[in-house]
Amino acid sequence: MNLASRPFYRTFFLTAIAATIFVLGCSKKPKAPPTPPPQPPAPASPTVTLQASPLTINKGDSTTLSWSSTNATQLSISPEIGAVSPEGSTKVSPPASATYTISATGPGGSADASVRVTVNAPSAAPPPPAAGPSIEELFAREVKDAFFDFNKSDIRPDARDALGKTADFLRAHAGIKVTIEGHCDERGSTEYNLGLGDRRASATKQFLVSLGISADRMNTVSYGKEKPFCMEHGETCWQQNRRGHFIMAK
Repeated sequence: MNLASRPFYRTFFLTAIAATIFVLGCSKKPKAPPTPPPQPPAPASPTVTLQASPLTINKGDSTTLSWSSTNATQLSISPEIGAVSPEGSTKVSPPASATYTISATGPGGSADASVRVTVNAPSAAPPPPAAGPSIEELFAREVKDAFFDFNKSDIRPDARDALGKTADFLRAHAGIKVTIEGHCDERGSTEYNLGLGDRRASATKQFLVSLGISADRMNTVSYGKEKPFCMEHGETCWQQNRRGHFIMAK
């Protein structure tokens, strides 16, 4: 190699080195951006439960509400109870069936829960039993007088039927005693009718004794024609006055 060509090779060599450095500098990768810091997790959603024990009560009784929650900062129960702690219980006595609702709120949102309490209305009191007839009313309805023919004191067939009903009543009410009054119509003297009335009262008593009614439950008295049941003059009225009449003894 001659001396004239040395400068040429030196120049070429330096140019090649410069080009290589330039190329290497241009191909250098840029720096990656820094990694962002991790984000905090989203707040958890609240949960809440509400129960009642018992679920059904009678009017005037109470039930216990119980509740629990998670991730809640404020809780309230309606109706009427208001703000409550995150967990607890309370007694309530609703006057009528009601639905209780608990509302819970927190950083993660809100949640609700409800429970229904049924209140049984008191059953209507049964009406008082209808008052039955008094013993006086029964006596007047069931005890039958014995009627007699003119100037007679024997027990005729219709009187036997009537006294049979009277005996039934007296057997059913063993504590009742009676007075048997002998009555006559207006015909005849006062003295005669007093005797006739006594015979009629006695005949009535003896017939009842024959039906099993104790004699010590019956007294007799004669009024003759002094206390008539009918004041008219004629057989229809006189027949009403010829009788053995019963009075309940006091």
